[in-house]
Formats: sequence, C-alpha cells, structure tokens
Amino acid sequence: MSQPPSGRVPDGGPGTTEVPTCPRHPDRVSYIRCQRCRRPVCPECQRSAAVGVQCVDCVREQAKGERRQVTVFGGRAGADRPVLTMGIIAVCALVWIGELLSPRVFQEVAFAPALGTSEPWRLITSAFAHSPNQPMHILFNMLALWLVGGYLEQMLGWARYLAMYLVCALAGSVTWLLFQPVDPRDPGAWVPVVGASGAVFGLFAAVIVLNRHLGRDSSSMVATIGINAVIGFVVPNVAWEAHLGGLVAGGLLALALTVARDKRRPALAWAAIGGLLVVVIGLAVAKYATSSAPVLTPFA
Repeated sequence: MSQPPSGRVPDGGPGTTEVPTCPRHPDRVSYIRCQRCRRPVCPECQRSAAVGVQCVDCVREQAKGERRQVTVFGGRAGADRPVLTMGIIAVCALVWIGELLSPRVFQEVAFAPALGTSEPWRLITSAFAHSPNQPMHILFNMLALWLVGGYLEQMLGWARYLAMYLVCALAGSVTWLLFQPVDPRDPGAWVPVVGASGAVFGLFAAVIVLNRHLGRDSSSMVATIGINAVIGFVVPNVAWEAHLGGLVAGGLLALALTVARDKRRPALAWAAIGGLLVVVIGLAVAKYATSSAPVLTPFA
C-alpha cells in the first residue's frame, strides 16, 4: 500500500482534493478555518475570537490596525480621555499658582510688545499664564478649554490638536501686537498681556467649521462665542484683538482640515498649519521691521 502525495488524498473520482493544512505548519491537517482570512488554522495557531477562532497572523494584523487607528480628520487616535487637554489645563493652573507665589513668574512669561525682538518666545508662554489678580480669568478660560478641547482632541488626534492650539495662541498674541506700539520709549509698549483666550477662541471657530462639515449642530457654540465676544468689548482690559486673531486662525485651520479630508490627502493639513504659522510669524516680523525702536531688556 502506498501513500498519496503529501497534501492530497484520493476522492474517488478522476481528480484529487486538497487536504486543508495550516499555512504556518504545513504538516498539520486542520478543518477549522480562521474567521477573518478563512485559511485553515491548527490548534497551536488558533486564537479565540468573539465568534469562532482567528489565526495568529490575523490577530497580529488587527492589533496593528488598532494602533494605527485614525480620527475622522486623519490624525492618529489618542486615548479615550482628553489627556492633552487635561495637560494644558494642568500647566496653566501650575503657572497661575506660581504667579500667586511669586511676581517673578508673571514677569518671566508675560508678553509685552517692547520684548518681542529680545524674547520672542513670550508670544507663546503668555498663552499659558493668566492674571494673578483675577481668578475668573483662568476659570473661564479653563472651563471653555475643557468643554471644546476634549471634543476636538478626540476629533483631530493629539498632534493636529496641539498644533492648532499653539498656532491659534500665537496668532492671538501677534494680532494683539499689531495694534500696539513697539517702541520701548512708549509706555504702551510695556503693557503686558497673558491668557489662553486666543487659543480658546481658535478652538471655538474650529468646532463650528468642523461640525458644519460633518453635519453636526453648533448652535450652542455660536452662542458661547457671541457672549465671549461681547465680554471682550464691554469688560475693560480684555484683549479683544487676541480673541479675533485666534478665531480667524482656528477657522482657517479647520477649513484646511476639511479640504484635506475631502481630498484624502492628510499632508495638506500639515502644509496649511505650516503655512499659517509662517504667515503669523511674518506679520510679527513685519511689525517690528517697520519700527526703528531700539531693543531693550525685559521687565525690571
């Protein structure tokens, strides 16, 4: 008696029928198939699934897909909780506590037009500080950030969300700068500004644009922006220019994200973020270039 060729048995007919063997272990016959790829899978390669079993290769590919899961606008999906938003809130809270403990903290992070050429990083650091004498300043900003930031973080992914936040914050500071004197000999050039309002208004605008693109309702967000806009013009010592700059920047970035999504070209989103960043920095440089003011030292 002779054995049939490996992998085949006579079926009683003129042809032959393949014996199902495990792809990873060709010497093992298995009539159980993976629920995903439908290939035979031996007991050693079987992994329990919701229905039936899967092979180790499909389990591995599925795990890779979950790690690479992207958001609706092409960003890498983050954690279930808005970790980045909570981190920004924590940084702002720590800076504010530091301001209460020492006036030096405020002096080191606040932005004044006279310091733009010597310490330009203040255009960003000022967005993480708030008035130490006005608790409602940080409370309102952090509440608004919590309401819209977590929503956007889940929608965009942490990288795009962080980029949008920082660009909107910078745009707010630069827009305020455009309306201020920069000559250190002018007392107005030493008026400091702090607050996350520019970034928050940018997130407001982004939510409206992105929700409209997705067919979602944003009526409550429009009302919130309207109320905050009125406060910016009515309440004294509020930098409405920063609100406006952040609002415009957030709207433009969100619009770019919708175009990138429609065209299925995620790189367009980053190109738009980089392009707007260059424009904002260019406006700040132009503001100082048109002034013959000397460069002086920071706050005394």
